[in-house]
Amino acid sequence: MPHHPSRREFIRTVSVAGAAVGIGGLAGPALRAVRAAEGKAARPLEILVLGGTGQTGPHLVEQLLARGHTVTLFNRGNRSEELFPDVECLIGDRNAPDGLEALEDAIAEGRTWDIAIDIWPSHPNLVDASAKALQGHVDHYMFVSTISVYADHSKPDMDESDTTAEAPENWRDLEFSMELYGAFKAECENRVRHFFPDNHTIFRPGLIIGPRDFSYRGVYWPVRVRQGGEVLAPGDGRDVIQVIDGRDLTAFEVMCMEKGVTGTFNVVGPHPRDPLTIGKLLESCKIASESDATFTWVPAEFLASQNVGPWMNMSCWIPAEGEYAGFGSRNIDKAVKAGLTFTPIDTTMRDTLAWYDTLGDEQRESLSARGVGVSPEREAEVLEAWHEREQTTGDD
Repeated sequence: MPHHPSRREFIRTVSVAGAAVGIGGLAGPALRAVRAAEGKAARPLEILVLGGTGQTGPHLVEQLLARGHTVTLFNRGNRSEELFPDVECLIGDRNAPDGLEALEDAIAEGRTWDIAIDIWPSHPNLVDASAKALQGHVDHYMFVSTISVYADHSKPDMDESDTTAEAPENWRDLEFSMELYGAFKAECENRVRHFFPDNHTIFRPGLIIGPRDFSYRGVYWPVRVRQGGEVLAPGDGRDVIQVIDGRDLTAFEVMCMEKGVTGTFNVVGPHPRDPLTIGKLLESCKIASESDATFTWVPAEFLASQNVGPWMNMSCWIPAEGEYAGFGSRNIDKAVKAGLTFTPIDTTMRDTLAWYDTLGDEQRESLSARGVGVSPEREAEVLEAWHEREQTTGDD
C-alpha cells in the first residue's frame, strides 16, 4: 500500500513555511520578485498589516503601495526597516506580555484604519487579542488562514461550507502544537468572526509557491529539474495538485480590500478549467529552465518501500487516494467568481528560479537543508533500485 502522510505529518509540513520565513539574511530589496498591481486604486485606503515581512507580506505591501494605499505595519521589526524603510512600523511581539502595547498606544491616540489584515498567527489567543483591540478602530478585518482547517480531504470538489476541525474547549490554555495546527487556525477564524461578524474576509490558501518561498516546497522541483538528467518523479504524472503563487494570493487580497468583498474563500489554483497535475508542474519546470531533464515516474507503492514519501520528499504531491483523495481538487468557484486570477505556472517557475538565483550559496544551502525533496545520492539510489526491479520484472 502507498504511504500517505498521517494528519500529524501533514500539518507539520504544511505549516513549515511559517518557521522558514524567519531565516536571517534572506529578506531584502534585491529579493523582491513582486508583481505590483497595475494603476492606482479609485479610493486610497489606510491598511494595517499585522506581520508583513515573511513569504507573502512583502508582495502584499508592495502591491498596496503601488496602488496608492497607505500602509502601517505591526510586527517585531526584524526586517521591516530593511524591506520597507519608508513605511510606518509599530513594533511589538504578540507572543510576549504586553506585545500589543505599541498598537494599543496608537489606538489610544485616535488611530483608525479602513482594513486590518492578519497574516500569520496560528494560535487563537493572538488573533483574539488583536481583533478585540482593533474592534471599533478598524472597519474591516481580514485573516489569512489555510485549507488545513478542513476536517476532511477525502472527496474532490469540497467547498468552503465543508466542516472544519474544532479546537479543544480549553484552547486558551493550550500551547501551540503541530497536531493542533488546523484546529487552531479554524478557531482563529472563529475569533475574527466573533469580533467582526459582518465585516471580515478569510482567505484559505493551500501550498504557497513562487518567489520568496522560504519553505522550499515550491522551489525544489524547478531547481532540481534545471540541473537536468534523470529526475525521480512521483506516481504516473496524472495526480491533480493545487498550489497558489503568493503574488496571486496577495493580488486577490488587495482586490477584496478595494471592492469590500467579505466572506471565506479557498485560494488555490490554477483555474478549475485547467487543472494542474504533478506531470504538468514538472514539465513547466523543464520549460522554465530550458532543461534537458527526463522524468522517471515511479509508483507511490515503490516510493514508500524506499522510504520516499509524498509532500515533503516528493514536494507538492499527494496521491489522490484515501484520506487525501480530494486534497488536490478543493473547490475554488467562489474565489474565481470574486476575481481570483492565476499566473501561468511556467511564469511562476521561471520567476521562482530568478528569485532563487539572487540568494547566496549559504542561503541556498540553508533552504535545501529543510528536508524537502531528496538528496542527489538518495535519488540515484532509488532510481537504481527502480530500474533493477523493472529489469527483474522484464526478465520474468
